Amino acid sequence: MMISPRHTFVLLFVLGFSSFFRLSAQEKGTISGAFETNVNFFLRDSSINAINTPQYNHQVFGGEAWLNLNYVKDDFTFGVRFDMYNNSNLRIPTGSYTGMGIGRWYVKKSLNKLDLSAGYLYDQIGSGFIFRAFETRTLFIDNALYGVSGKYHFNDNWALSGFVGRQKNAFDVYSGNLKGAKLEGFLSFGEGSALTLAPGVGVVNRTISDENMEEIANSLRSYQEADRFSPKYNGIAMTVYNTLSYKNINWYGEVCYKTDDVYYNQFAEKTEIVGTSVGKYEQKDGSIIYNSVSFTKGKIGVTAEMKRTKNFSFRIDPNQRLLRGLINYLTPLNRQNTYRLTARYSPSAQDISEIAYALDVKYKLNKNLSFNVNVSNIDNLEGTSLFQELYTELLYKHGRKWQITTGLQTLKYNQEIYESKAHAPIVHTLTPYFDFLYKFTPKKALRVEGQYMHTEQDFGSWLFGLAEMSIAPRWIFEASGMYNVVPKKANAFGEIKKVLYPTLGVVYNAHAQRYSLRYVKQVEGVVCSGGICRLEPAFSGVRFSVNTTF
Repeated sequence: MMISPRHTFVLLFVLGFSSFFRLSAQEKGTISGAFETNVNFFLRDSSINAINTPQYNHQVFGGEAWLNLNYVKDDFTFGVRFDMYNNSNLRIPTGSYTGMGIGRWYVKKSLNKLDLSAGYLYDQIGSGFIFRAFETRTLFIDNALYGVSGKYHFNDNWALSGFVGRQKNAFDVYSGNLKGAKLEGFLSFGEGSALTLAPGVGVVNRTISDENMEEIANSLRSYQEADRFSPKYNGIAMTVYNTLSYKNINWYGEVCYKTDDVYYNQFAEKTEIVGTSVGKYEQKDGSIIYNSVSFTKGKIGVTAEMKRTKNFSFRIDPNQRLLRGLINYLTPLNRQNTYRLTARYSPSAQDISEIAYALDVKYKLNKNLSFNVNVSNIDNLEGTSLFQELYTELLYKHGRKWQITTGLQTLKYNQEIYESKAHAPIVHTLTPYFDFLYKFTPKKALRVEGQYMHTEQDFGSWLFGLAEMSIAPRWIFEASGMYNVVPKKANAFGEIKKVLYPTLGVVYNAHAQRYSLRYVKQVEGVVCSGGICRLEPAFSGVRFSVNTTF
C-alpha cells in the first residue's frame, strides 16, 4: 500500500520528535517560525469589470494562510508548514480554490561531510535554467521537490549533490519523476590572487508518467501526418556554468542543452483538414546561452546581460499550461520595476523563442547626486519585437532632510504574445515619474509619488499619485489613486469612461508583527514576480494581512 505524503509526514513527526527528545531530554534546540495570512473581502463593481467570479457572485470572502515551524539542534533540522486556502483566487485568478493541510515538511541531517535531506525540498542548479524548486506565493507557485537529496563535501571548495523525487502540486504531487545531480567548486590561483573561478556542471532527467504519456498520445492521434511524432518518455537537460572574478570584473556564463523532449508550443501552427490552427505538441532539442558581465570602479557600475533561448519548455507533465508543472526557471533580463505605472507592462520570460539583451549603468556624481540608465531589448528568434525599455533615474539627496527620485521610462510591449490577446496592437508608453521623501523628524516622514503614463493602446493613458505618512516604528498611512485619464477600453456596460482606482490603507508594526488593512480598487493587468507573470482580473474590495516571525 502506498503511503501518502501527509501520512508520511505524521509518521516522521512522531518517530523523529519522540526519539530525538528521548535521547536529549536535558538539551534544548531552537524553535523558530513565521505566520502569514491574506484576507480579501470582495465588493462587486461592474464599472471596472470586477464581476463574474465566485467571490463576487456569492462567496464574498477569500483568503490564504501559511504557518512555518522549524526546529534546529546540532546537525539536525526539522521543518513543517501548514497551508490553508479558503475561496482563494491565487491558483485560478478567475476561479475559487479551497484546500488545507501540510504544505511542506522536511528533515535535514549532517553526517561529517555528508548532508542528507528528505521531504519537500527547495534547490536549484546554476541559475535554475534546467532545474529550480522554488516557491512564489503571490502566483501560487510551489514547485518543491518531494523526495530525497544528498550533498557530499570533498573539501571546503568542492561538493557533489544529487536528488530524486516528484514535483509538488498543491497538496499532492505530479505523477512524473525527476532525478538530477550537480558538481560545484571554487578555484583561486594563489594567495592574494585577484582571479577566482566558481565552476559547476549539472544534469536533470525528467520521466513522463504512463497516464500523462497517454494524454499526449491521444492528442497526437488527432494530428495530421505532417505533425505527428513518436513521443519519448525521458528528457535530459544539462548545463555548464562558471563565475569568473578578476579585480573589478565579474562574469557569469551558463550554457544549457536539452535533448529531444516533448513539449507544447502555443505559437506553432498545426495542420488541420481545412487550413491551420495555432498550438501543438513538438519534440525537439533545446538550448540556452546566458552571459552576465559586471564592472565597478569608483563612481561607476556597469552590468551587461544577454540570453538566447530556443525550445526550452521543460515541465514535469507536458500537458500542463501556464504556471503549472514548471521544472526550470528562466531568468528575466528586463528591469524589475517597482513603481505602479512603470511596472504595469512587464514581460514574462519566453521558453520557446527569445533573444534578449540588457545594459544597466549607474553613476554617482557625488554624495548627493546619482544617475541610473537601464536599456533592455527582447525579440524572438524570428526577429519579431517583443519588448523594449529605456529607463532613466536621477536621485538627489539634500542632506538628511529630503530626497527626490525622478526619471522617464519609455517601452514597447507585445500584448499579443505576453497576454495571448489575438490581434492586440503593440503597446507604446511614455512614463515620467517622481518619488519625493521628506523627513520632518528622524521618526516622521512623508513620501509622495507621481506618475503619468501616456499610451494610445490597451486601457489608454493613466495618472497615478500616492501619499504615504510613516511614524516610526509603528505606523504607516497611505492613500493613492490610479486614474484612467484618457480611456480606450469599454466597461461591462460598453461605456468608455474615465475611472478612478483608489487605495486607502494603514499599516501597523508591533515588534516582529506587521498588520495591514487596505481598501483597494485595482485595474486588470499582468502581475509578475521575477519574470514569471500571469494576467489577473480587476479587483474591488478590502484586503487585510498579517505577517509575523518568532
